[in-house]
Amino acid sequence: MRTLVGKKVKSIRLDGKTPATIYGKEKENLSISVPTDTFLQLYKEAGKTGLIELIIGGNKHPVLVEAIQIDHIHNTLLNIEFHEVNLKEKVHATVSLEMVGEPTAITEKLGVLLTLIDQIEVEALPTDLPEKIEVDISGLAAVNDQITVGDIKVPDSVTILTDKDIMIAKISAFIVEKEPEPVVAEVAPETATATEEGKPEGTKEEPAKEE
Repeated sequence: MRTLVGKKVKSIRLDGKTPATIYGKEKENLSISVPTDTFLQLYKEAGKTGLIELIIGGNKHPVLVEAIQIDHIHNTLLNIEFHEVNLKEKVHATVSLEMVGEPTAITEKLGVLLTLIDQIEVEALPTDLPEKIEVDISGLAAVNDQITVGDIKVPDSVTILTDKDIMIAKISAFIVEKEPEPVVAEVAPETATATEEGKPEGTKEEPAKEE
């Protein structure tokens, strides 16, 4: 358990731990600290969908990692938020998509692969949440072939919440840039040639009138 709050938590980080909070439905929030190195190693395996069991004072708390705060300048972990779950109640979670296979259209150099989303929202019991969902893209064989959320296969214990019509990946045609056409300068018609007196040729001289 953690009693230090505010700016005082700096001493916790100096001690090799990270301040954290556990919250859950109809549960009182708990302020704790966890060993930083142990958490980072575990987070690499669990991510945000892997169930973690925290033991505090002999009591077990099944949690998911809701959010982490990182100091990107010093690349250090600042804070962790854990969401305590009921193992018998379904939860919503964001799951990463992993593209597997190589599209035929790419191997035959017919187009380029566009990946439009890399995660989806799902609902499942905490113990059934997948770490990731694989998407087989090897069947994309021609330009404009695509895979949507509705094409994903998941276990019956998992419900996809993201709109099934949203596109995940697509084969797009190569973009060919046309060379700019040469600009031909138009030559303006020649103006009438001036005579030595500064008058255009062909201009008749008016005779001087006698007084």
